[in-house]
Amino acid sequence: MIDLTGQIALVTGGSQGIGRATALVLAQCGADVAVMARTLDKCEAVAAEIRAMGRRALAVQGDLAKPEEIEAGIKRVAEELGAISILVNNAAITRDGLALRMKRGDWDAVINTNLTGVFLTIQQVLPMMTKARKGRIINLTSVVAQAGNAGQANYIAAKAGIIGLTKAIAREYAARNITVNAVAPGYIETPMTAVMSDQAKEAMLAQVPLKRPGADADVAHAVAFLASDEAGYITGHVLNVNGGMYM
Repeated sequence: MIDLTGQIALVTGGSQGIGRATALVLAQCGADVAVMARTLDKCEAVAAEIRAMGRRALAVQGDLAKPEEIEAGIKRVAEELGAISILVNNAAITRDGLALRMKRGDWDAVINTNLTGVFLTIQQVLPMMTKARKGRIINLTSVVAQAGNAGQANYIAAKAGIIGLTKAIAREYAARNITVNAVAPGYIETPMTAVMSDQAKEAMLAQVPLKRPGADADVAHAVAFLASDEAGYITGHVLNVNGGMYM
């Protein structure tokens, strides 16, 4: 069993889906967890689940498209729970559309949240991790960042950017014992994929050698591993959790 006792984790986009599952798994492993998302009541529900396990938890409202909310939220976590030692960048949005018809506003919204917001969140926690000379940063990317997908130029550009960002920060902070890795989920059953048409779901499933969609817990356990001491010699890596969808 992975032991994260004494660790303070922040999970962005932690109110549902992969983020919620990750927050719960980290708590099960012994971490105290802050859950950040745009909807505070959903965050509070997840925090209540964590407190029921006997762990400390904090619900924080924060929109990654708003730098001031990122800064205020992280400051509050540090004040109420302690210095963040595990950061999970999970929050993301979609504004799908074919490239020829994609509106500039939809491009900007996805890049601002899914890439710039991730960078700003990392930037806010690095001083804490640098001071402690230890930290774990895990960024959620996607199988489509590596394989491509029609109608998602903005989302894929952001998620591919996360892979590059992960490697850059991993290089910069390895000497401070801060590891930075990415997890690339494939077809996972979440609220985000639930809105897909049956035809789209069948097309995705046809590409999965294991012939089943993944569960949010599959991704959460991969994140917990990368957050653990057992993964201390892994950095700058992209861990695929996709049932063989992209090899």
